[in-house]
Amino acid sequence: MTDAGVVYVIDDDRSVRAALEDLLASVGIRVLTFGSTTEFLAYGLEDAPGCLVLDVRMPGQSGIDFHRRMAGLGIALPVVFITGHGDIPMGVEAIKQGAIEFLTKPFNDQTLLDAIQNGIGKDRDHREQLAESAELRARWAALSAGEQDVARLVVRGLLNKQIAAVLHVSEITVKVRRAQVMRKMNVRTLPDLVRLTEKLSPDSLT
Repeated sequence: MTDAGVVYVIDDDRSVRAALEDLLASVGIRVLTFGSTTEFLAYGLEDAPGCLVLDVRMPGQSGIDFHRRMAGLGIALPVVFITGHGDIPMGVEAIKQGAIEFLTKPFNDQTLLDAIQNGIGKDRDHREQLAESAELRARWAALSAGEQDVARLVVRGLLNKQIAAVLHVSEITVKVRRAQVMRKMNVRTLPDLVRLTEKLSPDSLT
């Protein structure tokens, strides 16, 4: 995965696509342009933080309708709407759906660039959170069932002796499993373990 941002532009107006290509290239932002949502879906997403600049009114599927479908399509890109025919209710609807900006043409170039950088930053943060969550789940999955039992009770604040009584094992066994938990979860202190387990799904700790 590369960390460089990429901007996807979907607009049926060729001149708008060309102008946005020039604008984004002038500030060193990589851009890919498409004349329709169909073209965009056929291309797919690159493995890099990104942002989608989406025209509202296009032949066939509108930008608003496509944005509404994005979650179902597994597309989590932040969206900046651009339109020459927008109104306040349309903008409110777009923002309610999760768009980060709704700009009417002609818009200020810097306003668009700021929105795009904001979108790329949000997507970068989202990707980092997903990667961290996947790593944490992998660490938890590496624990044996007995180690997970000990971990659940440790983070609830039980002492080794109490854990041994609850699990009907020796205190030595608890100490060994507890050490394995700390090693496999890659933490050194109990607060660190608590902090990590708080990020696991509640089902993991029940």
